[in-house]
Amino acid sequence: MSSTEAVIRRAILAATQNKGVSTFVRRHGMRMGAARFVAGEDIDACMATLRRLDDQGLHTNTTLLGEGVSDQAAARRVVAAYREILDRIAREGLRTNVALKLTHLGLALGEDVAHANVAELVAHAAGLHNFIRIDMENYPVLEATLRIYRRLRADGHDNVGTVLQAYLHRTARDLEDLLPLAPNLRIVKGAYLEPPAVAFPKKPDVDANYVKLAETAVLRAGHTCIATHDERIIEHMIAFTDANGVGRDRFEFQMLYGVRPQLQLNLLRRGYKVLVATPFGPEWYFFFMRRLAERPANLFFVARNWFRG
Repeated sequence: MSSTEAVIRRAILAATQNKGVSTFVRRHGMRMGAARFVAGEDIDACMATLRRLDDQGLHTNTTLLGEGVSDQAAARRVVAAYREILDRIAREGLRTNVALKLTHLGLALGEDVAHANVAELVAHAAGLHNFIRIDMENYPVLEATLRIYRRLRADGHDNVGTVLQAYLHRTARDLEDLLPLAPNLRIVKGAYLEPPAVAFPKKPDVDANYVKLAETAVLRAGHTCIATHDERIIEHMIAFTDANGVGRDRFEFQMLYGVRPQLQLNLLRRGYKVLVATPFGPEWYFFFMRRLAERPANLFFVARNWFRG
């Protein structure tokens, strides 16, 4: 990422807290380009998108978009919504699992609240032969997220995984600490704005750390999800797994809905499992803004849609 792109990225992330920007984007964003990354604003629209991807041979996960909740009733509504999502996936017979955020399940109310809520969903998913991924959020909730993941595994839940972010200095240590669990891990670069004290500020350092983490994970973790759209890293990991005899059942590639769909299909044709992260819901604003920040070139896509409209 160039210095100009880095400045744009920081500006976009900072703008998410601006009331005027929020009001404007929430009003016009779906027409401007959010629909490219969001599989609809309700569960029926999402299921139609998941079915289309499934028919192409792609695996998927889905997320009910939303930010942190601060009262028990709101957290329970989110739990109920995820139970409905899991039930719909089962009825539709889709190759879809669920990814969720602990802040959306009441982490602000305490770790015990979030743990109880996610444990309920993990158990419900197990009864449907499904899987839950606990997403990693910004740095202040990292420790709590890892503690809750370890509690779930200690409770005997095997159908649960989590995420590690390559832009954080500490992640190599976190990976080593998790490896005895034979974890199911998604490796990402990271999409939050973190200070240099905790995160690599330069893209080449993030990329190098990503490759190191992914190599370690495919060799030693239970299952590794290589979540990137970086074709150079993808080809490196293909060559690395081939050279080290890592079976294709030990890893998969993951990408975002609406980002490089042809690359997704090309990898599928080459015999690799590809999962498309396919979120939905009316609370898409912060997700959309983070997608713009990850790749500032998407701003041109948004501007083009605006002027066409």
